[in-house]
This record gives sequence, structure tokens and C-alpha cells, in this order.
Amino acid sequence: MPLYDCMLLFKPHMKAEALTDLVIKVGKHVYGRNGVLTEIKSLGTVQLGYGIKKLDGRYYQGKMMQMTMMTPPNFNNELHYLNKEDRLLRWLLVKNRGDLQLDSSDNYVPLRTQVHQEFRGDEKEDSSDEDTEN
Repeated sequence: MPLYDCMLLFKPHMKAEALTDLVIKVGKHVYGRNGVLTEIKSLGTVQLGYGIKKLDGRYYQGKMMQMTMMTPPNFNNELHYLNKEDRLLRWLLVKNRGDLQLDSSDNYVPLRTQVHQEFRGDEKEDSSDEDTEN
């Protein structure tokens, strides 16, 4: 299962109980799909670059949270119920480019995150360029 980051931007006046209630709701949905929550971070109140207009006004700041999870690839389609949440300004699910992935035997396996490419002759061209410049 791939690793995903779910970014949640809440309205700034929301109380902690309302925030944790929605995080628990998403977490239960993850566990229901045999997923794993690996990390939950609160990034605090952030200033927005532009106002987000909602029915109850325009917001220039919000409370941001990040949930890191391992879920099946089609999990994004199941999170669209968050569009109807009054507590949220925006939400986003992105694939994490980290170095962990859960394999079929439920073990953490490090991924290779670097791509190695070889170009023949690059070193020779660079050294010859230096000689001609002097």
C-alpha cells in the first residue's frame, strides 16, 4: 500500500474537539479499508495567500493538519465526503514521496527514492571545456 499525506485546512474558529472529531472520522475510514495511520501533525494556524469564500464568510487564515497514512490506491475516491464538511476550508490527498511502503506481508520496506542515470562522456566534456576557457 502506498503512503499518502492528507492535508486538512480547518476554519480558524473551530474548537479542538471538532478538529479531533473529524480526524477520528477519517482515521476510522482508513482503518475500515485495512489502512494504517502513521502520523498526525498539527501545523497550527496559517495565514492564507488569498481569501477562501464560504457560505458564512471569507477566510484569510485556517488551522492546518497533516495525516500520513498507508491506504489502497483507490482511497482518494472515498474521501469525497469531505467536500460536504462545514468545518473544512480545503482538503488535499497527495502521494507521499517518502522512503517507506507497506508490502504484502505488512512489513515496512525502504524504497529507492533516487534515480541513477549514467551519461557517457559528461566528465570528459566538462574537463575539456575548462581547458579551452583558460
